[in-house]
Amino acid sequence: MGSAALIVLTALLFFVAVGGAMFALSDGQGARAQKRVATMARSSGPLAGSGAPDANQRRKSVTDTLKDIENQQAAKKVRPTLRRRLDQAGLSITPRDFYLISATAGLVVLGLCMLFKQPLLLSLAAGAFSGYTLPRWVLSFLKSRREKAFTNNFANAIDIIVRSVKSGLPTNEALKIVAREIPQPVAGEFDRLVESLKVGVTLEQGLKRMYESMPTAEVSFFGIVMTIQAKSGGNLSEALSNLANVLRDRKRLLGKIKAMSSEAKASAAIIGSLPPAVGTLVYLTSRNYMELLFTERLGYLMLAGCAIWMSLGIFVMAKMISFKH
Repeated sequence: MGSAALIVLTALLFFVAVGGAMFALSDGQGARAQKRVATMARSSGPLAGSGAPDANQRRKSVTDTLKDIENQQAAKKVRPTLRRRLDQAGLSITPRDFYLISATAGLVVLGLCMLFKQPLLLSLAAGAFSGYTLPRWVLSFLKSRREKAFTNNFANAIDIIVRSVKSGLPTNEALKIVAREIPQPVAGEFDRLVESLKVGVTLEQGLKRMYESMPTAEVSFFGIVMTIQAKSGGNLSEALSNLANVLRDRKRLLGKIKAMSSEAKASAAIIGSLPPAVGTLVYLTSRNYMELLFTERLGYLMLAGCAIWMSLGIFVMAKMISFKH
């Protein structure tokens, strides 16, 4: 097979992998969520012939609030800035510091590869991975870990608000108690909310900023309950108590999903890591045998094909073990 045919084959595999990745990463949850919100908004409209102006006004307020939330969810599809992603990960560094750290890591890895006389293409790939991909993976990991820690203690924070409101304390005082008593990162988020309320920010705006800093479904539910209660009235302690029960049910469901999918995830991890691990061992034990992949043009094409098909397989396995809850 000639070089031209190999290039055409590699390009074909690349497009197939891209298509599979787009299918694996596609998600219809946003459309379904918008449809559920629209259904709730329609069902909350005034009842025909009810003859209760107060009830109709309250339903209209709830409908308007749900429409605003739907519009906000549509606007939140924009990818957050690096500054916001750093805040969501709980890091106090600036984007400039992040770029400096990433560039330093890439240059250090590139220098080490050149020092040990590795092939130029491999050195550039390792430097690019260490300077661009790896820092963003670390940032995503820190963000996910912080969101998980927040979710674990969020239901307890809502219980404190419920007990405080039932005892006669105002909502602001209940939020202050949460900021003092609950561990981080819940305490930090509620402390920001309390400080925002002190300088004149409305509760709705403060909850919106809280969601921007901690973009989880639990915070979204909390913001919806608090916003609707502030605009239309009602029993806040009962609504928050029901929300706390819902959050605990979601946590139990997540634990059940993890237990049921643990075997599939372990199998996917073993299958995905086996080829790179075997290739590394062969390279360490028989370097001359493997160096042809990094010195010959045909070897580059073979590596590209392997990377494409491995990526496609990983995306497909990730889709198979991904459970929405």
